[in-house]
Amino acid sequence: MSHRITPIDHPVTFEIDGESITGQDGDTIAVAFVAAGRTTLSRSIKYHRPRGPFCLSGGCSHCLVRVDGVPNQPSCQVDIKPGMRVERQNAFPDASVDVLQATDLVFSKWFNHHEFLAGVPLIEKVMLQVARKLAGLGLLPEKPAPTREPPVVESVGVAIVGGGAAGLSAARRLTERNVAFTLFERDRSCGGRLLHGCDEGAPAVVVPSGTSIRTGATVVGVFSDDHKPFLAVVQHQRLHFVFYERLLLANGGQPTLLTFPNNDLPGVFASRAVSRMIRKHGVLPGARIAVVGDGDEAKSLAKLIGANGGTAVAVGAEPLRAHGVRSVQALTVSLQGRIEKVDCDAVALCAPVSPAFELARAAGARVGWDSRSHLFTVETDAAGKSADTVWVAGELRGPMSAAAATEQGLVAAESIASAIKGATP
Repeated sequence: MSHRITPIDHPVTFEIDGESITGQDGDTIAVAFVAAGRTTLSRSIKYHRPRGPFCLSGGCSHCLVRVDGVPNQPSCQVDIKPGMRVERQNAFPDASVDVLQATDLVFSKWFNHHEFLAGVPLIEKVMLQVARKLAGLGLLPEKPAPTREPPVVESVGVAIVGGGAAGLSAARRLTERNVAFTLFERDRSCGGRLLHGCDEGAPAVVVPSGTSIRTGATVVGVFSDDHKPFLAVVQHQRLHFVFYERLLLANGGQPTLLTFPNNDLPGVFASRAVSRMIRKHGVLPGARIAVVGDGDEAKSLAKLIGANGGTAVAVGAEPLRAHGVRSVQALTVSLQGRIEKVDCDAVALCAPVSPAFELARAAGARVGWDSRSHLFTVETDAAGKSADTVWVAGELRGPMSAAAATEQGLVAAESIASAIKGATP
């Protein structure tokens, strides 16, 4: 029952397993797939369970597909193009009717192919090879990858990673303080949840003018050469080594998949994926959407769904079990002490994001367990400083609103500006 809130005005037609699908120019493969009323986009690598898009941020493996002969592409990060050839992988004969799903029935509790028939001469080797093929991730590319250009070596004074609420506010404050910086944002536009979230009272998106904002730039690592730290950045399929003097990390986190039986059914989405589909793409992923989990976020998302023609059910409830075969059809929840089963064709999971602390740890920041949020967060002082040349702001430090992340970006930028001023002879 998913549908487009606004009609297509710039159509783009592409193929999925030989079937033509028309989407809106600017859609990703995953969004166009959902908007067309489809459910199963891939299969899990071990039990061949049906998979649909979940996070729409490139943080999970639910939507991997083969695109023009190249396997394992996150379909939520690939824009549709005329004539694009998309194939659902890891299934036989296809993802909609996958006979290999029998694995899930035969081994309903667990299956470790390393132990299956282990110790039986000859057979164990054959079974290991078979199991690896059945549980693999796609086939090799059709042709060799194009020759890569040599890396670009750059130097910047202040590097900001993340163009969401915290990163943008820091960039604005540094601009006001005449501090040079370069901001790297992996999406094609800055704003993050300010643009696509459902936070009530979120600040407006203000992007500083100039060439210091680099979108479509993914920071994949933090390294050191002769004790000089640098970022490894991929932009336009080219690697950049960006040496920096000071680093502000504001790259947020990844959506959390709440734990309950059948939470992997197609139609179960992260809450921010739902708000992103509605606000950015004009797509409602279901007619009756169960909006469960964190109460405040659930209420805000329910309002957004209702304002765009959908019906939000079980708002703020605790999910206990999803029901369905190829996609979610109902959800058992606990709501105000009552257990009930509600009909729905989509589920939005509202939960704090899990901080993406890997870059921070590689840069020397402190990471610890936060007993209040039950998450690993980056530890900082009041100004957001976590190491000698590393500052952190936003959801890397724990769950918070967009307004709070904005304030943290401002505070961190002030601290950086003061450190630069204090270091100037």
